[in-house]
Amino acid sequence: MNLSFETLNIARPQEQVALVTLNRPAAANAMNTQLGTELMALFEALNLDAGATRCVVLTGAGDRAFCAGADLKERKDMTDEAWVQQHLIYERMARAILACPIPIIAAVNGAAYGGGCEIALACDFIYAAEHARFALTEVTLGIMPGAGGTQNLPRAVGERRAKEVILTGKPFTAAEAQQWGLANRILPSAELVSAAVETADAIARNAPISVRQAKQAISRGLNMSLWDGLALETEAYHRTVPTEDRREGIRSFNEKRPPNFKGK
Repeated sequence: MNLSFETLNIARPQEQVALVTLNRPAAANAMNTQLGTELMALFEALNLDAGATRCVVLTGAGDRAFCAGADLKERKDMTDEAWVQQHLIYERMARAILACPIPIIAAVNGAAYGGGCEIALACDFIYAAEHARFALTEVTLGIMPGAGGTQNLPRAVGERRAKEVILTGKPFTAAEAQQWGLANRILPSAELVSAAVETADAIARNAPISVRQAKQAISRGLNMSLWDGLALETEAYHRTVPTEDRREGIRSFNEKRPPNFKGK
């Protein structure tokens, strides 16, 4: 994956963990066309070939905002046609994040509003700083969530809570996000990214084929009946059986040593 970005910083805090930082701090990491395009390109590339990357942590620069949503200054004089063309990029971006075969942890370091909240919702789970706040404010601007918010939020917090959040446009706290099932952990700001990276590293040390198959079984199975989900789980399980990683896992257990999984 030989890509270069202007609005994203990519670091490698652990050998198999990518730390992706939304890097427009002067604009509260608001999502302009370039940032949306670069996120789309990054996650579409990871969909095609993740290489050595086994887990991603996604955060924002600074401690003010994870992502304040779409950049409304850029949108100020857009024609309807230009607006729709830009939104197509955001749609593809959200779908690329959702479709990514490797786990993605959102480390929400501040405000996650509008599209920023939708980006966090598209990740597999969320760690949030104590001062983080969330909101889907689109209806206060004459639009509505259009990057997965109306689908991912109800799946996280339930239909009635999601309707209240989306139809009022009111923000909610990190503590509420955790109480409602949206955020997994709340952490002091200084500990947020390191905790997310630690969890990402634990995931990355597990058998990558197993992790990918389990993620797919959970994500797709939730949209099926129980019996169809069980069939999907069985199919995913059997894909792990003929792998060298499965043999290595059993071998290392019996030899009382850490496994060396290679994704094969």
